[in-house]
Amino acid sequence: MVSALQIENLEAELSGRSVLRGLSLTLEEGEVLGLIGPNGAGKTTLVRAAAGLIPHEGRIMLQGEPVEDMPRRERAQRMAYLAQGAGSRWPMTARRVVALGRLPHLAPFERPGAAEEAAITRAMEKADVMMFADRPVTRLSGGERARVMLARALAVEAPILLVDEPTASLDPYHQLQIMDVLSGLAREGKSVIAVLHDLALAARFCTRLALLDEGHLAAIGTPDEVLTDAQLSKVYRVSAERFMSPAGSLPVPWERQR
Repeated sequence: MVSALQIENLEAELSGRSVLRGLSLTLEEGEVLGLIGPNGAGKTTLVRAAAGLIPHEGRIMLQGEPVEDMPRRERAQRMAYLAQGAGSRWPMTARRVVALGRLPHLAPFERPGAAEEAAITRAMEKADVMMFADRPVTRLSGGERARVMLARALAVEAPILLVDEPTASLDPYHQLQIMDVLSGLAREGKSVIAVLHDLALAARFCTRLALLDEGHLAAIGTPDEVLTDAQLSKVYRVSAERFMSPAGSLPVPWERQR
């Protein structure tokens, strides 16, 4: 069975500093893979490299095909990316911003048709932003804009979605709603990589977790396999309290280690 995304021996530098060092992992069809780790571990660099946005060494295979051999438009149709803190400085309405997600499916100067309009509406409904459709995004709050930008990525309707901190700046209700959306995509057979800092959300909603530390893959597996007391101590330098939920044991970082 071909993996949705396969990353082999990934190496990347930023400003002459090595950020990723021989990192390998796979994303399978129908799963949410959470990328976790402390600040500077290489999470954002990994998803940007996978999206083809920064120079890197190593091999990235998209559904069995080398990403570098794909035409840019085809790659954009098959893999959508939501950057950390993505926004819009132009006073475009929310619906027009979301419509930008359909550009990979349109020929130059082609106007959106009924299929595009339906995809835009589906994405806005999933991200709970239909009420902002006619409002300029510059007049929305930070959390509202974040949901609009997620809707833009969802509008691509790509089989693979890369999202960098999709719940940052959102209130608890919309954090849960967005994670429900990502889980729903996986149930539809799509594949998601999500950079997350909230370990409880990661443990509850992700199929597997990849724990990064200083550019290396420190651990990968189910949330229970990765979020052990030993790993939290070694990588995050914290101890955690745990509470039981229907999803299993959810860790809450509680104390810094001296």
